[in-house]
This record gives sequence, C-alpha cells and structure tokens, in this order.
Amino acid sequence: MKKAIIDLGTNTFQLLIVEHDGVNYKTIHEDSYAAKIGKGGISVGLITEEGIQRGIKGLQYFQQVFEKEGITNENIIATATSAVRNANNGDEFCQRVLAETGIKIQVISGEEEATLIYEGVKLGMNIGLKPSMIMDIGGGSVEFIICDKNRIMYKRSFEIGGQRLIDKFMTTDPISPRSVGALKDYLEEQLLPLTNAVHQYAPVCVIGSAGSFETLIDIFYMKTQGNLPPHEQVSFELPISEFHDSFLKLVSKNHGERMALAGMIELRVDMIVVGVCLIDFVLKRFGIQEIKVSNYALKEGILSKILKENI
Repeated sequence: MKKAIIDLGTNTFQLLIVEHDGVNYKTIHEDSYAAKIGKGGISVGLITEEGIQRGIKGLQYFQQVFEKEGITNENIIATATSAVRNANNGDEFCQRVLAETGIKIQVISGEEEATLIYEGVKLGMNIGLKPSMIMDIGGGSVEFIICDKNRIMYKRSFEIGGQRLIDKFMTTDPISPRSVGALKDYLEEQLLPLTNAVHQYAPVCVIGSAGSFETLIDIFYMKTQGNLPPHEQVSFELPISEFHDSFLKLVSKNHGERMALAGMIELRVDMIVVGVCLIDFVLKRFGIQEIKVSNYALKEGILSKILKENI
C-alpha cells in the first residue's frame, strides 16, 4: 500500500511517499517545498494571506506527484506543527487547504511532535543506551527530547523556532555580537525547564534532527571531502571542532557570503545563523561534546507509527 506523508513545517513542507506491507517499507519519492507559511506573521500569531497562498501552492505541487503515483486523499497523512497550531487563523488555513486541495490537515501538539521526532530518529539510527538529547530546530518551534533507545525521559516543545528568532534578533546582516548576546540571554530564560531536565538526566550527546543540522553536515562534507554526503546515508557524526568552525563563519558573514559557502542552500541561508547560535548555546551551557545528526525526523516518525499500527 502506498502512503503519502506531509510535514507542513513553518518554513518547509516535506513530502515522503512510501510503499509498505505493515512490516517493511520502500521509499518511492521524497520532495520538499519552501512554503514559508510563518514568514511575516509567525511573531504575531498569524499566517498571512501570502503564506496561505504559498501553502496551498505547495500542496498543489505535491498533488501532481500524488496523481502520478495513484495516491488518493484517504492515503495522505498531512501534519501541521507550530505555525498552524499557534496561529489565530490556523483553522481558516486548514479549511482553505481542504476546500482547494481536498487534503485534510491534522494539527498536532508540541508533545505529539516531540514523540514522533523521537520515533523518526530511532527508525534511522541506534540512539544507544546512554542518555542523548534530540534537538529539532524548526521555523516555529524547537523540540528537545532526552532519551535512550528504549525510552523518552523528557520531552518538550519550545516556541523558539528559527523564524521567531530571526524576527526577534536578526536585525542586521551579519548578526551583531550584541544581538548574539541578547539571543543567548533569551535562551537562558526560555530554556530553564530544559536546564532542570539536563541536570536530572545528564545527556552525553546532542542528536540534531534535520533542518540546520543537515546543512551543517553538507558544509562539513563539502569542506572535508569535496562532495555532499551519500543520499542513502541518514545518520552522521559532526566533530565538535567542525561545528565551532562553521559557527564562527556563519555568524560573521552576510547573506551573500554565507550563500557562497559550499554546501549552503538558499532555504536555510538566514535561519542557520540563529540555528547555530542555539546549538552553540546548548553545547556550552550543558557541557556536551558530541554531536550526531539524523536526517530522519517528524515524517519518518509518522512512518514508524504507520508500520506499527499497519494503517
């Protein structure tokens, strides 16, 4: 049976089409669309009219693939996260999408999102028995999950996603040292519940899922090997020294200079600045020296659920 899974993110809509028999699965198609539904409105709790139009256009683009693959609406699972669940007009967005495309959107809570991200990461890598902290930096929210391969010890979604941080702190390009300092003070305050959990469970590793972390891996591979990582590889290790090198470059360069870095993509060229500030804060604040990266995240968590429930 073919299933289409759509992760309607604040910045990017991600599509995964799989064929499964309830136990095994095969990836048929993957795609993404820069819908940017959070742009211009996320900080005031709104999806702008332009954002709604870009979202509908993105789903219509995916529909061409559904027609080609013979996938009907009842075999599409579309999940929306921070930008939609926190928008005052989130319901209107979902209704307009349904009217224009026939796709029914399920808006999930931050807690559900964190659980699905954990399941997705687990599908692609062995988390191990030592406590790790999964960190998923979205455009609207950031999920932290302290876990091992058998259980979740702590999970929480914080509304400090990349688009929100850009709106709040990235008033110049390059970002100013003063803004970086203000951003870190803000994170210290916002992430207090996480600080308490880290003290309790003492994770030894950060596992970054998708987003900015994928781009950091691409930059690392281009720098050290001259090419992008193999498409079939879904988990990586990022040396801490390489992260710090990328961090210093990204916060000191402007848009054009960042874009010139081998491995950079237009979609993440601005968001990665606040993304690396957030990662740097977490590593230093909690004394973590190991970074792993998973290309699997929310949509693969939904796939894991499909396989377990055979739906």
